[in-house]
Amino acid sequence: MPSSFLPKPFAHTYEIAPEYSKSAVYFSCEYAIDQSFKIYSGGLGFLAGSHMRSAADLRQNLCGVGILWSFGYYNQARGENRELAIQFRRKDFGFLRETGIRFTVPIHNHPVWVKVMFLPGETFGTVPMFFLTTDIEENDELSRALTHRLYDNDHLRRIAQYILLGAGGARLMEELGVDPDVWHLNEAHGLSAAFRIYEKTRSVEEVKKRFVFTTHTPEEAGNEKHDFRLLRDFSFFGSVPEEEIRTIVGLEGDVFNHSLAALRLSRKANGVSKLHGEVSRQMWKDYPDICGITHITNAQNKKYWADKPLEKARAANDPAALRERKRELKQELFETVADQTGKLFNPDVLTLVWARRFAGYKRPDLIARDLERFRALIGDTTRPIQVIWAGKPYPFDYGAIETFNHLIRLTREMPNAAVLVGYELALSRLLKNGSDIWLNNPVVTREASGTSGMTAAMNGSVNLSTFDGWVCEFARDGENCFIVPPADPGLSPEDRDRHDQLGVYDALTTRILPMYYDQPEDWTRLVIRSMSDVAPYFDSNRMADEYYRQIYA
Repeated sequence: MPSSFLPKPFAHTYEIAPEYSKSAVYFSCEYAIDQSFKIYSGGLGFLAGSHMRSAADLRQNLCGVGILWSFGYYNQARGENRELAIQFRRKDFGFLRETGIRFTVPIHNHPVWVKVMFLPGETFGTVPMFFLTTDIEENDELSRALTHRLYDNDHLRRIAQYILLGAGGARLMEELGVDPDVWHLNEAHGLSAAFRIYEKTRSVEEVKKRFVFTTHTPEEAGNEKHDFRLLRDFSFFGSVPEEEIRTIVGLEGDVFNHSLAALRLSRKANGVSKLHGEVSRQMWKDYPDICGITHITNAQNKKYWADKPLEKARAANDPAALRERKRELKQELFETVADQTGKLFNPDVLTLVWARRFAGYKRPDLIARDLERFRALIGDTTRPIQVIWAGKPYPFDYGAIETFNHLIRLTREMPNAAVLVGYELALSRLLKNGSDIWLNNPVVTREASGTSGMTAAMNGSVNLSTFDGWVCEFARDGENCFIVPPADPGLSPEDRDRHDQLGVYDALTTRILPMYYDQPEDWTRLVIRSMSDVAPYFDSNRMADEYYRQIYA
C-alpha cells in the first residue's frame, strides 16, 4: 500500500488508498473544522473544512496548511441596544500540538519568526494539518500582530499574511523534507509559495508542474490587486529580480492581479460550480497564457453535517419519523431564538431562514425591502410564517453592518421575526436543522457556488433560491426545491431586485405556504426528495475524489 509522504510524527494515521497516492498540500486562509477551532469567517472556510474531512474519509495522501489566527475572525455579539457588536478576543486551542519547527520568512526584507503547530487527523477526523503563527516572543509587536486577525482590514498586513501562508507554507515543506506532487491554492492567498518554488528552481515549468488553483468568486473584491512595487518591497517574490517576475507572470504596468498570476503559474484551475466555470472562462478569456479553467462543484461533508435520526428517517422513507424529528430540531433552534431575542417561536409554523455572510450581492434584506408586503406576510395568521436572519458581515463593511442592524430594528416588535448573532458552525447547524425553507437570493451569476443550501437540504430544509451557483445543478423546481425565475439580464439593478423579490413572494404565497399547510403529505415527499437528491453528488467525498481525478492527475 502507498505510504504517507509526511514524516513521522506527522504522517497520516491511515493507509493511503492507491487511487489517491499522489502527494498534495492544500493552502487555505481559513478552515471551518469544529466549533471550538475559530479560525474561519464563512463559506470558504466551511468548504475547506469539509474538504479536509472528506480527504481523510477517502484516505487521501493530502495535508492542509493554514494560519493560526490568535483572535480568529471576530466574535459576533450584541451591543447595549441589541445592535451588532464586534469583539476581538484571543483564542486558545489546547488540542494543537507543538511541532518544534520554527523558521524565518522575509517580510519587507525583515526576518519574521514563524512557529508551526500541528492538528493530528484523529482530533476532528481530518487529514494532518499545519498552522503557522508569528504571535511568539521572538518577534516584535508588529510581526506578532500578523497572525492576529483573519482578513485584517489593513491591506499591508494582509499582504504580509499572504506571504506567511504561501512562502511560509513552502518553507514548512522544506523543513519537513518533502516536495509534494501537487500544491493546491484554495483562492490565490497562498500564491507566494509559487515564487518560493521559482526562487529555488528558476523554472516556470517546474512551478506549473506543481500548482493548481481554485478560484471561488467572480466578485471584483474577491480577486485582489496590489501595486507591483509594493509587493516587491514586501518580499512577496522573495529574491527573484523584478524583470524576471514581470516576465513569468506576463505583467504589464504596475497592477499585480493575484488571481491572474495564479492562472498563469498553475497547470490547471477550476471554478466551483458548472455555472461559475463558465463565468470564469468568460471573465478571463481575453488574458493570454492562462491555464485551462474547468469546474468542480463545491460540496459539504454529509457525515459531519447530516442529523443522524433525520437521515435515518429519510433512508427508511418514514414520513412520520421525519416530521417528528424535524419538529424536535425546530424546538432546539427556537430555544436559541428565545435565549437571544426573548421571542417564542412555534415548531408547527413554517420557518424560513436566511443565513450566510452578509454581503451586498447576496441581498440579505431583499424579502423585507417592500415593507408593506413584508408586514402582510409576517402578519398572516391563516398561513403563518416565522423568519430568521443570521450571518457575519465583514467587520469593516459598514454597509453590510448597517443592513444587519436595520433588520434588527425592523423586526424588534415582530414576534415571529428574529435576527441571531454568533453565526459559526454550531449556530449554522441549528439553523439548517431547524428551518423549513432556506432562502438564497443572490444576484444571478455573482454567487460562484454557495454551499449553505446543500447542508440545509441534507437536514430537511427546502431551498428557495434564485437560479445561481450550485443550485443550477440540483434544482427540479417544485420537486426538490423552489426556484425564482431568472430576471431579464437587460433590467436595471433596481428592476432586477424587484423582479426577484416578487419571485420570492410569489413562491411563498402561491406554492410553499399552501403546500406546507394544506398538503402536508406532499410537503414531506418534497422534503424527502430534496434530501435524497442532495447526496451523494453534493457530498464532499465526490468533490475530493474529483480533485484527485481531474485536477491533481
